[in-house]
Amino acid sequence: MRTASPALLSDTVGDDVWHGTVQTNPVPSRTSPTVSVIIPTLNEAGNLPYVLNTVPRWVDEVIIVDGRSRDDSARVARVLRPDARIVHQSRRGKGAALRAGLESAKGDILVLMDADGSMDGRDIEAFRDALVAGADYVKGSRFVDGGGSTDITRLRRFGDAGICLLIRIFFGARYSDGTYGFKALWAKQLSAIRIDTDGFEVELLIDIRAHRAGLKTAEVPCFETNRIHGASNLNAMSDGLRCLRVILRERLRRYRVPSN
Repeated sequence: MRTASPALLSDTVGDDVWHGTVQTNPVPSRTSPTVSVIIPTLNEAGNLPYVLNTVPRWVDEVIIVDGRSRDDSARVARVLRPDARIVHQSRRGKGAALRAGLESAKGDILVLMDADGSMDGRDIEAFRDALVAGADYVKGSRFVDGGGSTDITRLRRFGDAGICLLIRIFFGARYSDGTYGFKALWAKQLSAIRIDTDGFEVELLIDIRAHRAGLKTAEVPCFETNRIHGASNLNAMSDGLRCLRVILRERLRRYRVPSN
């Protein structure tokens, strides 16, 4: 089991990154917060056996958000994890899927994870521990010490670096990874995010709004592997433009932190 070494990013705009160590505990105590894992799926039946087998058994709730899959994604999920809840999204897109899953979740901690096999569910422990140690919001990062990727192309890496630069210039947030979807937050902070977009740009939107809401943010190292089966629904050009639009829209938007 890996020990998480998260970088804690101050909630004060422009502050430097602080590096700390969180002690892991493989078996949460009875007083530990409950954990819900939200996994959006669209024709991922071939990948779910790996994905669900990496999710720790101590996770309290697994929510599979099915995006009108044409394969047996929902049935495979029920066979592998009988306690999983199947939620059907009403609109298309990853943002719509995450919104549906988050609205249905009952845990104290909400974890967002992809269904393509590129993420390791064992990292959920590091996310949980960083939140328990004091963070409000935790981002997985492929580009801090201990992280990495065998999947990202040079074009996507260049685009990610550009997004991180724009976020730093426009919002003052010093993120090392701008497009990775492995994330976690306390459920009580969900009102600060308020997802209102349907596409892949949702991951960037969450990062921006978490920062603007003043949430104490940490990054934990994650290693991204190649998708196991099937083809990605991500389009580097069109989704990159959507990300750019989100950055500009959020920069121009008058922002008020919602009261909890």
